[in-house]
Amino acid sequence: MIKRLYNWVLSWSESRWGWLALFILAFCESSWFPIPPDILLIALCLGAIKKSFRFAAICLAGSIIGAAVGYGIGHFLWITPTGDPTAIATFFFNHVFSVEGFNNVGALFDKYNFWIVFTAGFTPLPYKLFTIAGGLFDINFLMFIIASIVSRGLRFFVIAWLIWRFGAPIKAFIDKYFNLLATLFTTLLIGFAALAIWLFGDASEVSAEPETTTTELIIEDIESCDTTDL
Repeated sequence: MIKRLYNWVLSWSESRWGWLALFILAFCESSWFPIPPDILLIALCLGAIKKSFRFAAICLAGSIIGAAVGYGIGHFLWITPTGDPTAIATFFFNHVFSVEGFNNVGALFDKYNFWIVFTAGFTPLPYKLFTIAGGLFDINFLMFIIASIVSRGLRFFVIAWLIWRFGAPIKAFIDKYFNLLATLFTTLLIGFAALAIWLFGDASEVSAEPETTTTELIIEDIESCDTTDL
């Protein structure tokens, strides 16, 4: 199934509407579609190297708009007034990601905010899981959008720059090592940020034990599926 979807996505690189397919793919991948837009972005850039950065911008625009829609799904369409998961939430839990993974992401938002969105946007993590969870757990929308623009922009424009700079020979390298390099880059970036906080921040605030948060209460509501209003 995934292989057929992969080949179908690649087939759009030969169409005059490839740029539109890239926008739609990036839009959908941010909220529900399983295939990342990178594969079509690479194919389009290789077919028209001088337009690489234009394709990256199109991909970024689609991804950010899709992220905002994913946030809206989580914020407005995930929980019924009685505190139960909606039909949309049930569909996602059955076909897109697990309840456990979703709840774990919600807990991470309390601790990391910007950095968890950045990590999801730049690395191979399922971005849709974080966009929807961001809406449900009511993280700051402006911060969410800024983190998404920075992370997705870096991801797509790095790919475009590599192809613009090195051409077709870089494709095999991207296919083989991009996920590893993206993960390593993000780990180093977050590590340096944590070091800066440790050096210049308030150590007492960093080490303090957090109290029970709204996010934790919401996770408990989802797990128990009781009738308590959110």
